[in-house]
Amino acid sequence: MVCVTDVMSTAEITGSWRVLLGPRYLSTSTLLAGGVALYAINEFLTGSLLPSTVADIGGERLYAWVTTLYLVGSVVAATTVSAALLRVGARASYLLGLAVFGIGSVVCAAAPDMEVLLAGRTLQGAAGGLLAGLGYAVISAALPQALWTRASALVSAMWGVATIVGPATGGLFAQFGLWRWAFAAVAMLTAAMAALVPMVLPAGRGDPGGATHQLKIPVWSLLLLGAAAMTVSVAEVPHNGVGTAALLAVSAFLVVVFLVVDRRMPVAVLPPSVFGPGPLKWIYLTMAVLMASAMVDMYVPLFGQRLAHLVPVAAGFLAAALAVGWTISEIASASLSSGRVITRVVAAAPLVMAVGLALGAVTQVNDAPVGVVVLWTLALTITGFGIGAAWPHLSAWAMRCVDDEEEGRIAAAAINTVQVISGAFGAGVAGVVVNSAHGGAVIAARWLFGVFVALGVIGAVASYRASRGQR
Repeated sequence: MVCVTDVMSTAEITGSWRVLLGPRYLSTSTLLAGGVALYAINEFLTGSLLPSTVADIGGERLYAWVTTLYLVGSVVAATTVSAALLRVGARASYLLGLAVFGIGSVVCAAAPDMEVLLAGRTLQGAAGGLLAGLGYAVISAALPQALWTRASALVSAMWGVATIVGPATGGLFAQFGLWRWAFAAVAMLTAAMAALVPMVLPAGRGDPGGATHQLKIPVWSLLLLGAAAMTVSVAEVPHNGVGTAALLAVSAFLVVVFLVVDRRMPVAVLPPSVFGPGPLKWIYLTMAVLMASAMVDMYVPLFGQRLAHLVPVAAGFLAAALAVGWTISEIASASLSSGRVITRVVAAAPLVMAVGLALGAVTQVNDAPVGVVVLWTLALTITGFGIGAAWPHLSAWAMRCVDDEEEGRIAAAAINTVQVISGAFGAGVAGVVVNSAHGGAVIAARWLFGVFVALGVIGAVASYRASRGQR
């Protein structure tokens, strides 16, 4: 753990953007943000590509699986972050993650059918989960606590940037019928990132004498969590309501079993404080609701093309509206200094998100004119505002609300795990809603936004409890 020294300047103690992005921490910040950006951009890039991809190789009923498998693979890999750092160190961990990510990108670029594409996406997700998890783990280990909120905002802002760059870039490639080249471009960016790693990170293991139990992986917890997310995805496939409802019930049961098992494991996904009286469980639950709700964005390019007849690149930019709100509000929120204001902002954030989703639900129409598309853009921007306003503070609270150093490392790594598994569930639920809706694309779009409005209301309860624990 890198500690705050006595010679630290006043600006650094208060934690300014100038210090975080200054000479002392610039290389660390660049690597943290770059690794997460590569993973996040690739997640949202695919949303704009999928309409063209499905038209080329088929597999529309597996539409949401392209995102779900990516995120499930991420969950599995994210829980290996601590073990990877202790075994081989940060440099080797990053290089391994980037190598597998590049291979997965090449598989996607060459995929002759949806099944091969899904295999490539799983590889990408597994590698990306390691990269994203390393980013959060390094925040608490390599930066002083005064910079955690802004560092969390920087890393999390890459998700906002990704939902601008990803859909827009994907739409641009799709516009010219070059969806395969989009994955090839990701592979080239991955190679460039790998070349940067040796210049930033030293060789060697982080802690060669680390305790044996720290190197173990919570296998049973991972199996249950992954099975729950996959069951939601499988629920997209049945054409009858009974089968879908049964699979959703099985998924909910697996989540409950996961919580019971994980609590009793000596090496777990979630830190022990989650199961205590403190606010950590509410912090993670709020993060889960926000991230799951963001998955409505993966269907925005599809509905933009079908309901408003937008060209692929325009539909991609429409999906980027959520990211604009997310990024602007996250940066602004991370600069807040009043504790009272921060707790109120976090408490209100899911309701703001729900307002945006509700506006999106009521404005879905066939043959949408320009004015309605503008309302869609506003709705998505408001949704992003709600997500971004809370995220940096929730991340910092999660790392701060435990006293034990080892548990603090688990709490930091669990941020990414919660983020990606909730994204996987959100993608699965979105797929279930869209595939189950009858009456055409407009009804499916209304139901999609409406279901996540209800989830946002649930998130408001969790955010209130999380904020109350910080007062």
